[in-house]
Amino acid sequence: MKVILNRNTRLYGLPEDPAIKAAASVLMRDIGKTCRETELPGADICLTTGKQDRECFCLKAKEGKLVLEAGDRLGFIYGIYEISRSVLGVHDFWFWNDQKFTKQESYEIPEGYRYQSWPWRVRYRGWFVNDEVLIQTWSVERDKEKPWRMVFEALLRCGGNMVIPGTDRNGRMYRKTASDMGLYITHHHAEPLGAEMFARAYPQETASYDLHPELFEKLWGEGIESQKGMNVIWNLGFRGQGDRPFWDDDPKYQTPEARGMLMSRLIRLQYEMVQKKTPGSRCCTNLYGETMELYRDGWLKLPEDIIKIWADNGFGKMVSRRQWNHNPRIYSLPEPGDGGCHGIYYHVSFYDLQAANHITMLPNSPEFVQKELCRVLDCGADDYWIINCSNVKPHVYFLDFIARIWKDGDVDIEKHRKEYVGCYYGEENLEPVSACLQAYPGHALAYGKHEDEHAGEQFSNHVTRDLVSQYMKNTEEATEELLWATDGKTLREQTVWYRQLCCRAKESYTAYVRQCEQAANLMEETGRRLFEDSILLQAKIHQLCYEGGYEACNGILLGLDGAYQRAFYAAGRAREFYLRANQAMRDREHGKWHGFYANDCFTDIKQTAWLLGGMMTFIRNLGDGPHFYLWQKEFMYSEEDKRIMLLLNLENHLKDEELFALMKERWEE
Repeated sequence: MKVILNRNTRLYGLPEDPAIKAAASVLMRDIGKTCRETELPGADICLTTGKQDRECFCLKAKEGKLVLEAGDRLGFIYGIYEISRSVLGVHDFWFWNDQKFTKQESYEIPEGYRYQSWPWRVRYRGWFVNDEVLIQTWSVERDKEKPWRMVFEALLRCGGNMVIPGTDRNGRMYRKTASDMGLYITHHHAEPLGAEMFARAYPQETASYDLHPELFEKLWGEGIESQKGMNVIWNLGFRGQGDRPFWDDDPKYQTPEARGMLMSRLIRLQYEMVQKKTPGSRCCTNLYGETMELYRDGWLKLPEDIIKIWADNGFGKMVSRRQWNHNPRIYSLPEPGDGGCHGIYYHVSFYDLQAANHITMLPNSPEFVQKELCRVLDCGADDYWIINCSNVKPHVYFLDFIARIWKDGDVDIEKHRKEYVGCYYGEENLEPVSACLQAYPGHALAYGKHEDEHAGEQFSNHVTRDLVSQYMKNTEEATEELLWATDGKTLREQTVWYRQLCCRAKESYTAYVRQCEQAANLMEETGRRLFEDSILLQAKIHQLCYEGGYEACNGILLGLDGAYQRAFYAAGRAREFYLRANQAMRDREHGKWHGFYANDCFTDIKQTAWLLGGMMTFIRNLGDGPHFYLWQKEFMYSEEDKRIMLLLNLENHLKDEELFALMKERWEE
């Protein structure tokens, strides 16, 4: 007997579990999105408890009903979402990729249908909603919480079971929402036990455990208490108050032995506090940055059953991260014989004020990511994967890609790309979109010698700002901000180095934009709009920002040579490119996306344009100050008026943008 799902389908046998009921309400919403009204009866969906592996389920058509059998909460939740996916055609990232639905009267499940899930390759797996500056100021349907619910829903659809639901206040604000939807809660590596930051709770006190042990322990205890009733993987550790080593604020700890001794003692204390309040709870700690070096050198002692979390460098490579100009690239995975449980903290988005990606995709290839993550599994780090998902929308492709690996342990890259493109951009657009998606990492700028050292959009913004700021501060010295990237000894040498890279990148991305625009011209409206919102937008951001970086370098070099008019003009051209890049983002804010990019304050393309406006003023002062009439006369007045000096100027002084427009009119004829 066939099973027919339609608007009259109902769910029966729902356990008394709010998370399962929340998933069921999502399924009913999806039925409403995909089915039109009908008078025909709809088959029941019956939930029944059965003997299934942890988090697994079985779906089967039986006696005119669809039966979902599971043994635990997440098994039921994943089974409910599988009905939405495989029967109704609602894809995992339907919300983030604007999937369009054509309503049918009903959906038929053939007789004998059976779907059996299997255990996940990674035990605890999820996202860290970090650097969330876009979604924290964005509302959908005037609801500030809805973007967060959509993040958690997408994670569950991808088979995730764990989340760090934001940073600092956001993490505490949205963890109940995430927990109520069925997710384990875990914590930022700088916020042990999910407790409030010391500096926020006690702003007048010095953040030193030696001085205030009772205050730290009080916050930790309150953190544990506030998460009662939630499934929690407790993150233990001790970092400084600004996501930096605690010894930056406490000069007493200047040796690795002293640092490791204190951290070991406090992690043990936190562990005991957790076990006393919630016996048997899982705990973890991050071997991140300076902590990994302490662990490798034997100074950090951890409880035996704690999950040790290794981290990539922000660019997908399992080595220690670069911290300002220090980049030791220490191998960041367990060595043979390193027993216990292991996991990873991995980035598809990163923020380093240097070269990372935040509003564009990871600049490294899926082949590279696959290789690194399969190596992670080979090393036994399969107990815990937390993926920095940032603001989700720019990173959907890689989030979907990694979800395949945490499910199966590997992924067929070409097959996945075609399935992803077919689902979201349409089968009719498969070839052109696949080609553009595949080409994306090949255009990323290589700024270093290592395979992972490819630049995200922060490189074309933060480095530009480093150089422009230094030019206006002190032209006699190189900027220390770029010692990580170049050995240039002077500002001129650093600028020449960066201009060469920008020149190469802008030419490459110009070709890539052309490829994407040609592909877009071949598409139907639905697939084309998503393509323009995602791949083409990111291509334009890169191209326009590198164009701007190149012109900013021209402005600095011309300014160093005393050619102030041309330097002013180059700075104005650079500013225009960055303004165009910012506008390209804002132009893609249709429908529910209105305001999505408004709070781009990390890469902050508009800030780069603002700084270049300041550079224009600075150069104009050097070349035309303090009276500011000679350039105006040169570009505004006729030849005879220029030569008459009875009156210095006849109109109000031009604004920088007005003077630039006159230069542009003359020099771009």
